[in-house]
Amino acid sequence: MATPDVVTASIAYSIPPQNGERAYQTINADPTTGERRKNIIRQEFDTPVENVRGKEHTFNLDNAGFQFAHRPTKFKGFREDKKVVEEYYPESEAIIKELTGASRVVFFDHTRRLRRPGEIDDSPDRRQPVPQAHVDQTTASSIARVHRHLPPSDAPALLRRRFQIINLWRPIGNPALDWPLALCDYRSVDAKQDTFPVALVYPDREGETMGVRHNPNHQWKYLRGMTPDEIVLIKCFDSKQDGSVALFTPHTGFQDATTPPDAPLRESIELRALVFYD
Repeated sequence: MATPDVVTASIAYSIPPQNGERAYQTINADPTTGERRKNIIRQEFDTPVENVRGKEHTFNLDNAGFQFAHRPTKFKGFREDKKVVEEYYPESEAIIKELTGASRVVFFDHTRRLRRPGEIDDSPDRRQPVPQAHVDQTTASSIARVHRHLPPSDAPALLRRRFQIINLWRPIGNPALDWPLALCDYRSVDAKQDTFPVALVYPDREGETMGVRHNPNHQWKYLRGMTPDEIVLIKCFDSKQDGSVALFTPHTGFQDATTPPDAPLRESIELRALVFYD
């Protein structure tokens, strides 16, 4: 099925180990195969994904877990990490504060992605779109991030107040018609049943993300043809867990059947931020 409003896409979900082992996945792929070592099973389901262009304003971080905005940038040096940190981080900090009302924003990393069909090299400076539903953080890893990236004198007080982890995602250079980003409306997610922790194994440490189980109730959305003047904020964690707001949003790259055959390959950048409130 493909209409101007809905496409059917193959969304990859995860199944945890059936033997009770802790789920894990390595951050770095095998350079000869392009595969990461893992003990989770990938399972694909044909899933409707709705293009919300024209009604994107109805989704926000509190109700759906994601929020679109038109925020042009004059910054062009996305391939130079030093410039990204020195020039694009401050601009993005101001955007997050404006859209959320946060009092403090601390970026802890960023990833530039460029789709390269047929290439298996997925080293840190050559990342491609992630083709699997996931959430970047768990509660435990979110708290660990505060301790990891903030001074010991600040962390205890910050953890007593509301904080979030939010990604700021933007296409680079061209509209993201090729392999766009799909986001799952949190209101369609069973937070406890649909997710499970996955250890993310780095060469020198461990992080933790969430795998996402298939649920036919999931409502997937995307903004077709997002331009470099548009961003989406993706909530990965919220310490406000009283049931009044979205806690996170699963997301994934996907192959859109309506993508023109001559569309440029998707290139994007995502910044990951600790977001604090007074």
